[in-house]
Formats: sequence, structure tokens, C-alpha cells
Amino acid sequence: MNTVLSRANSLFAFSLSVMAALTFGCFITTAFKERSVPVSIAVSRVTLKNVEDFTGPRERSDLGFVTFDITADILNGKKCIFDWNVKQLFLYLSAEYSTKNNALNQVVLWDKIMLRGDNPRLFLKDMKSKYFFFDDGNGLKGNRNVTLTLSWNVVPNAGILPLVAGSGHVSVPFPDTYETTKSY
Repeated sequence: MNTVLSRANSLFAFSLSVMAALTFGCFITTAFKERSVPVSIAVSRVTLKNVEDFTGPRERSDLGFVTFDITADILNGKKCIFDWNVKQLFLYLSAEYSTKNNALNQVVLWDKIMLRGDNPRLFLKDMKSKYFFFDDGNGLKGNRNVTLTLSWNVVPNAGILPLVAGSGHVSVPFPDTYETTKSY
């Protein structure tokens, strides 16, 4: 007859198959959901410095400083991003621009991890860049089309990690002159 081990193996295999089917059902019920919400980004201050770049040859590079406001409602009525399959969101503000050396430059300026249960409404005022906004040359000086976009990765309990961009962005012109540092 069947031993205890073979019966335990059958029970384990059946349980694993049922859990796999439930996990796939969890994934498929939220796989095609629209997760974009309206985002408002405003820039209050942009400054530009020309600093020495210590990563390569002793050249000078542009360093931008951006002060911004972000307003986003993650619980936006019917388009709530948090559902039963979302564990957390990884939000990040990125800057995209083009220079004569590179057709597309992308720099992450700020990020935040939003867990389930956190306040889902973002009202950030006078935020400064969390990371340095370096350009490998002088591509920021006088650049009229630096676009700031808030995007997020949805971290689900089961399934793929979708990358979603908010439905609002802002284009920021950078100054034509460098801010001089005062030495005392």
C-alpha cells in the first residue's frame, strides 16, 4: 500500500499546486489595471554651478540645484494604486534632457518608498534634490528643456513590477549663467 511518506508527498504536491494557482489568480486580477494618477509638479528655484569633476579628467561640469513642489493623490477615486496586490510603491522624480553630446540624459533627483498604510497623498513643499544633479560637461547651462517627471514602480505581492509615469510633468529652463560661490 501507500506509505506515510508517499501520502505526505501527494498532499504536499497538491497543496503546492493549489497555492500556485491562487498566486496566479492574484496576479491576473490586477495585471492589467491602470495605475497612473494626476501629478502636479512645480519648480520654485533653479540654480546652476560649474564645479570641478573629480571622477575623470580634471574638467569642470555643471551641477544643478532644483527646489520643487509635488502634489499627487495616490487614492484618486476609482484609480487607487493601492489594492490588495500592492505591497509598496517606489516613487522617484527624474529629470530628462538632451545635450549635444547625448540625445537623452536621465537623472534621478529624489525618491521615496511608500508602504501600504502610509499617507497616500503627497503634498511636498520646497523639496530639494536628494541626489546630485551632475551633467558630464556643460549641458545644463542655458538648456531650455529639462523635463521633471514623477514615476513609480509598483511592488506587488505576486506578479510583475510595472513602471508607471504620472500624468503630469513640467519643463524647466536652466539659467544662462553660473551662480558664483562666495569664498570668505
